[in-house]
Amino acid sequence: MCFSTSQVQAKKKKTMTSKPKKVGLSVGELIVKAVAASKERNGLSVAALKKALAAGGYDVDKNKARVKTAIKSLVAKGTLVQTKGTRTSGSFKMNKATESKAKKPAAAKAKKPAAAAKKSPKKAAAALQLLDRTKLKENCQDC
Repeated sequence: MCFSTSQVQAKKKKTMTSKPKKVGLSVGELIVKAVAASKERNGLSVAALKKALAAGGYDVDKNKARVKTAIKSLVAKGTLVQTKGTRTSGSFKMNKATESKAKKPAAAKAKKPAAAAKKSPKKAAAALQLLDRTKLKENCQDC
């Protein structure tokens, strides 16, 4: 069976149609939010985590494997710490090191827009003249 190039290209176009991206947070982000919102000292158990995800509108029964792999990857990254159990069973809490890192960039981003404001040319020229005067006074001690 021989296909012409136009037939092959037509087939490729049909198969290359991409699915629209899912709107909303990923499973990992939902898990991090649920664990961060928890006030438990020893962390959040997997059962409680699944209940929190279900309450948020996520279909846990349909996506059990995704939840497990998300927990595994978050523990491997160091975002979550396993306080009890092994693998994807037990209890999990936020890693203290990642909590502090997450808070610091948010504060730094808030400061950037204020620093980015540009001075008007007149103000910049006045600031330069002031600097020149102070340098002259420092250099000329006898004056």
